[in-house]
Amino acid sequence: MGRRSATPTPDLPLARILAAVLLLALPTQALAQSRDADQELEALIPDSALDNADTWALDTEAARTGAPAATVIEQIEADTAMPDIPGMTIPWPDGSEIPDIQPLTPDPDIDVAEQSTDAAVDALPGQEEGDLPAGVRLADADVSRVGKQVEVAFPSGKDAIADAGDIVDRFAGLSSLKSFDDDEDNLAQIVRRARTDRETLAEVMRVYGYYDAQIYQTLGGLEDRAEGEATGPIDVEKVVVRFDVQPGPQYKVGQIALGDLSATGPDYEALRGAFKIQPGDAINGDRIVAERLSLQTALGETGYAFAKLGDPDLLIDHERREGDLTVPVTPGGVYQFGKINSSRDRFLSARHLQRIARFDPGDRFKRSEVDDLRQAILATGLVSSLTVEAREVAKPDGQAPGTVDVDVTLTPAPLRTIAGLIGYSSGEGFRVEASWEHRNFFPPEGTVRVRGVAGTQEQLAGLTFRRNNFLTRDLVLNADLYARNQTSSAFEARTVSFTAGIERQQTLLFQKPWVFSAGVEILATGERDAAAILARQARKTYFIGALPMRAAYDGSDDLLDPTRGFRVGLRVSPEISVQNGVKSSYGKAQLDASYYQPVGEKLVVAGRVRFGTILGTDITNIAPSRRFYAGGGGSVRGYGYQLIGPRDTAGEPSGGRALSEFSLEARVKTGLLGGAVSLVPFVDAGAVDTTTTPRLRDIKVGAGIGLRYETNFGPIRIDLGTPLNPSKGDSRIGVYVALGQAF
Repeated sequence: MGRRSATPTPDLPLARILAAVLLLALPTQALAQSRDADQELEALIPDSALDNADTWALDTEAARTGAPAATVIEQIEADTAMPDIPGMTIPWPDGSEIPDIQPLTPDPDIDVAEQSTDAAVDALPGQEEGDLPAGVRLADADVSRVGKQVEVAFPSGKDAIADAGDIVDRFAGLSSLKSFDDDEDNLAQIVRRARTDRETLAEVMRVYGYYDAQIYQTLGGLEDRAEGEATGPIDVEKVVVRFDVQPGPQYKVGQIALGDLSATGPDYEALRGAFKIQPGDAINGDRIVAERLSLQTALGETGYAFAKLGDPDLLIDHERREGDLTVPVTPGGVYQFGKINSSRDRFLSARHLQRIARFDPGDRFKRSEVDDLRQAILATGLVSSLTVEAREVAKPDGQAPGTVDVDVTLTPAPLRTIAGLIGYSSGEGFRVEASWEHRNFFPPEGTVRVRGVAGTQEQLAGLTFRRNNFLTRDLVLNADLYARNQTSSAFEARTVSFTAGIERQQTLLFQKPWVFSAGVEILATGERDAAAILARQARKTYFIGALPMRAAYDGSDDLLDPTRGFRVGLRVSPEISVQNGVKSSYGKAQLDASYYQPVGEKLVVAGRVRFGTILGTDITNIAPSRRFYAGGGGSVRGYGYQLIGPRDTAGEPSGGRALSEFSLEARVKTGLLGGAVSLVPFVDAGAVDTTTTPRLRDIKVGAGIGLRYETNFGPIRIDLGTPLNPSKGDSRIGVYVALGQAF
């Protein structure tokens, strides 16, 4: 194409182009109807142009120039100049202005993958020790293996650094080489990952204050080829990537700036002490983050409800080999607690929430107590969503603290529950339990529960009232009315009972070291022991009043599945019994203790003892259901329920006044199902005596093995036990299924 003309005269090519554009732009329907177009459009594009556009364009150009049509055609075929287009300011390029296209640089990783072993070695210099640059291979090194084919080497001896182990552990968690797949990765991918890992290791070194560290990367195993082969494919399974680290000096903390922390006045020393980093300490990024959180916590625990801390900034000075640390701190002012506000006052009133809270109005603000209130409200089980926020209602004024109210916004959870439980043991048979409850029937936290039991040895119907957080935090008021029928090898009893009392409860969210309970129990029961059952004698009626009390200490680490620590509990119940006008008074006591000790990562050894005694009257004056028995899944496994102890003339258990039990088991994690399955070999022993003190003359021993399956609500327990010294009539195998550990 020639140069464009400087004269903007409309030439034939431009006219044809415009005509073609106009014609092409019109849809077919428009062309068909254009013969009836208005006069302006008809003047622009006459009907002759629609019939034959080329002829119309030639005739139009010939008429304009006065040249014959043949001459116009010759001009069209000639190399005519392109007319200037209005508004076009960019000059047309010629051939000399177009730059040469440069070829792309090949990807070295792909290039390495396609080369032979020797070529790969050349691409990664330093594979032979004699060819390594000075200082690449440490002469005296501690080499740590990270994964299967990655090594990290640090200087040993006098040049060793204390952080080497921590650095290797941190790098192992970030390394991409550690997880590469021999079946899928080739040498190019290994090289690419090694380059990434080298940068990762350098970053980890900087976290620990080594800003001048030099890291040398080498590959081993590339020289291993089949005998007689100079080149050949690389066996990536033999490739070992090694990083030799020259750590250099560890930088120290220089100046420390903590924003406006000094404005806290008398609290400054304590708050500055919470940020334990001092000038001259070795730089450690993790420690800086941890100490910032420690300072933030300290401010929240000292009354600074709205304190703000910015992100730490570390300015490294390579000449001084120090880093100046800045943590922007805006403490605000000191605040005290005001009142608590509830968004659903009729559901959980502000007064009740204040009873739950561990702070009172006027107390100095503590962030942890706001968090504790949040957990305590969740522990009620009455809310599905919850926010607890401190809101400023009065600003600090001089030495007078400001005031914050605590706003509680909550959404009630479903309050009604229908529950069921099915269990079985070879001694007690089947047991089906069902219940319905409303957890806020009497607000706040007044629970009503209706329950029933249908089992081989027990049938029960009962009504329970329970008010949580009664009078104060974690104190529970209980009242229970039930009617029960019990049938066992030891006795039969038909009982109507009412109990009421208070207790300091345990919860899964708040496992407390100390718990206690005290109450009153009144019951009427018609009973007969095994001998009376065989003789078809009538039941004896007992009217019993008791004051049951309990105190316990829980030093274990988990409520349902303890692995370390111990528990101790004592139950005492003074009782009065009237039977056929004969009044008897006695005291009943029971001591329970258990201990848990981990041995390695997969084994927990657990032991339990239980002692009980009844003092003050002869055993014949004690209702059969109030005596001591042993045997069963929660006692001595391998024996039937309540089948250990003194026997009557018919060989049936008659109960006693002294109880002794011992258990020892090993809880071994198997690793099956992600570590959820454990095997538990165990041995139990127990004895019941008619005397008030244990004599252990007829102690029974059972042993067996159990299976535990860990769930998010506790372990499911299945135990198989057998008696080692059975009495006549004892079964050879006992099966026990329950939730939670045996003790």
